[in-house]
Amino acid sequence: MKLLLRSLVLSALCAITVHAEYAPMPPAAPPYYRVRYEASQAPDGLIFPVSYTVWIPPGVKTLRGIIVHQHGCGEGSCKSGITAAFDLQWQALARKHECALLGPAYEQPEKAICSMWCDPRNGSEQAFLHALSDLGAQSHHPELATVPWALWGHSGGANWVGNMLVMHPDRIAAAWLRSGTPRISPRDGSPATPAEIPAAACAVPTICNLGTREGVTVKDPRFGGLWPNVEKFFTDFRGKGGLVGVAVDPNTSHDCGNSRYLAIPWFDACLTARLPDRAGDGKLKPMPTDGAWLAPLLGDAAQPAAKFTGDAKAAVWLPNERVAKAWAEYEKDGNVSDSTPPPAPTEVKLTGNELTWSAQADLESGIAGFVIERDGKELARLPEKPPTRLIGRAIFQTNGYSDSPAFPLAEMRFTDSSSASGEKHTYSVIAINSVGLTSAPAKTSP
Repeated sequence: MKLLLRSLVLSALCAITVHAEYAPMPPAAPPYYRVRYEASQAPDGLIFPVSYTVWIPPGVKTLRGIIVHQHGCGEGSCKSGITAAFDLQWQALARKHECALLGPAYEQPEKAICSMWCDPRNGSEQAFLHALSDLGAQSHHPELATVPWALWGHSGGANWVGNMLVMHPDRIAAAWLRSGTPRISPRDGSPATPAEIPAAACAVPTICNLGTREGVTVKDPRFGGLWPNVEKFFTDFRGKGGLVGVAVDPNTSHDCGNSRYLAIPWFDACLTARLPDRAGDGKLKPMPTDGAWLAPLLGDAAQPAAKFTGDAKAAVWLPNERVAKAWAEYEKDGNVSDSTPPPAPTEVKLTGNELTWSAQADLESGIAGFVIERDGKELARLPEKPPTRLIGRAIFQTNGYSDSPAFPLAEMRFTDSSSASGEKHTYSVIAINSVGLTSAPAKTSP
């Protein structure tokens, strides 16, 4: 009976047409690289096509790790994975730690069964490992196949991250699960069951992140049942000594909101502590626990672990004071403060009346936009129009539901249509981060 059911499930899934052009993709010229695999016909293969796009920080000779930004279920979320590797703020994190930034995009049709990719046992594990090897060869960074992973996932992507944590704890530096938990989903269509947490996973710093309307304080009609699953996963994991915390966004349901402003400093702390000193090495360092902070579950105030008087095995675990303070801010209003200005733009060039430039994002607060000055006076601001639908803070790349930039990608380009032919001007570009702080101006050459 199980074999018949499995055959029917796979036949139905394979009958769904998946076109080669699933969605438009940004070009993948260096420092970007891409591989794409068609759906597998093997009994244990991935039944959906998938593409993997990786960004390699320019100038890095040997990588120290890979940051994976894994989208969720449904056609819209899957398409958001196409731009994940182009996200400027996540690139800032990757650049700091000499890591690659990888964005998978599973080509799952809207009505197909998500677990056929978000449980890695159903073929996405082997596709992911294959991609690391192929991308390593393509980019001349063969260490992509062996360096550690930092895994971020949303919804079904959190299921994928949690399952990879269960399956490969020795390879994972840190794991962030937004709105999902690890569940085993058999290919034969049997009901999903919670994944058993191995002892080795307890050494991996992990965060369960969800919106308050996912059953914490409000039961959203669609996602309100998530909190019981997260609570059980956290309780079991923490009870075994796992280095796991919970962060509740007070403003959202299933969308990612402003979670990146906590996730990125949290990953920053974990990667600083755990990545090997020698680039290319695959052996992670143990996560230090002497500077950890603890907080009551669903609380908003943390203390140094040595001063915590509650049950430590039921408390939210946070890696250090800096992250604990950011976590407390996030718990209260969904924001994280920042007092540091963004880096100044670079490569400001004028060709005719068209101005172009490059910019690296502020690690803590990203890029909200740019001020264009002409002869020392403000001429324009980019973006010129605010997005019609806002997820989290307004940023230059227009963050989406699944924490990825909108397509087509925003360009660092401005045309001065008010400049008359033959006029000579000096232009400056100023970056603004998402808390409103500005960079030093970067000028065109005289």
